[in-house]
Amino acid sequence: MPVYEFICEKCKKRFTLTLSLSEYEKKKFACPKCKSSKVRQQISTFQTVTPKKS
Repeated sequence: MPVYEFICEKCKKRFTLTLSLSEYEKKKFACPKCKSSKVRQQISTFQTVTPKKS
């Protein structure tokens, strides 16, 4: 599942969430510190895991 990075606009805390695509599409994110829903997604790098071939 993809990992998304956010920053809370109220308390300025940065946090990450691991969400399925269907959860991400619901757009119901909240800051784990202050529970505010005013969060902004950050641009970040991504990582993939692929099977190792012989």
